[in-house]
Amino acid sequence: MLRDAVRSLAEAKIAPHAAAVDEEARFPREALDALTANDLHAVHVPEEYGGAGADALATVIVIEEVARVCASSSLIPAVNKLGSLPVILSGSEELKKKYMAPLAKGEGMFSYCLSEPDAGSDAAGMKTKAVRDGDFWVLNGVKRWITNAGESEFYTVMAVTDPTKRSKGISAFVVEKSDEGVSFGAPEKKLGIKGSPTREVYLDNVRIPADRMIGAEGTGFATAMKTLDHTRITIAAQALGIAQGALDYAKGYVRERKQFGKPIADFQGIQFMLADMAMKIEAARQLTYAAAAKSERGDSDLTFQGAAAKCFASDVAMEVTTDAVQLLGGYGYTRDYPVERMMRDAKITQIYEGTNQVQRIVMARNLP
Repeated sequence: MLRDAVRSLAEAKIAPHAAAVDEEARFPREALDALTANDLHAVHVPEEYGGAGADALATVIVIEEVARVCASSSLIPAVNKLGSLPVILSGSEELKKKYMAPLAKGEGMFSYCLSEPDAGSDAAGMKTKAVRDGDFWVLNGVKRWITNAGESEFYTVMAVTDPTKRSKGISAFVVEKSDEGVSFGAPEKKLGIKGSPTREVYLDNVRIPADRMIGAEGTGFATAMKTLDHTRITIAAQALGIAQGALDYAKGYVRERKQFGKPIADFQGIQFMLADMAMKIEAARQLTYAAAAKSERGDSDLTFQGAAAKCFASDVAMEVTTDAVQLLGGYGYTRDYPVERMMRDAKITQIYEGTNQVQRIVMARNLP
């Protein structure tokens, strides 16, 4: 029922704008409005804070179905979870009440600020600092590659509170867009997911109340990594949706396209390509859903499973979308058809929330 509901909504309200959103590199306002109106913009927020209380699997299905028609739009529910999960996992009850309620109501999106110009895969090498000043913390630094920056009202920001302790000297904070000293760089000009703005976030003497620290001082990096264990599965879901959308479109196309007097779907070479695409997508789906179940239960092998799901599903998405372009031939290479957009969108799923090379390191360190 959930899948049917989200698919109907996505096809009616999101899909018609997907090409324009990509072409114009503009934020998918129609998608945000449609998702918010149907309480699908942040389904993971627990019911006690006014949210839908969706479990990890339901959240994955929402993201997958939105990504099937528009990858940029699927980053609304995905990044709302990424940005707010540190508060849910480690924040005080007061902090949860303060920020989960507006998120659930659709009064503001949540972004996640971990990466920096010189701290990508080596996130513990960050330079953004937070200095205590009485009942306040003062933040200074630059965060890079921040999804939905400028659109979101709330930001989970990781900053160094004790430079002598490396990862154990990093703390997490909630910063608001309206806080004095917060500003944003120009949107990055990207290969794909053009409808989701990616910008730098500048923190210039941003003074915030001490109670906006998420968890205890020095626990920010651990919270950031724990968050990624759960949210990598949402990237797997996004990759899965992109791949499914590409297969669905290619399947319809090869049945209509005639060469040598018959539909190209009748040729065994085409059938084998489609069979391989469908098989790999289904394998990715099973891995992703199983990881979502582990996320919900908090299983001890979640770190491995989350990394495996993200890595496998994103590799599958890149392969499947490339094959979809091939199946459409010259048409696949044009912007008149959606598969080239899907191919461009798929690429980022191999890169963000930890490159697939980093996922393999994570898996190797956490072999079950």
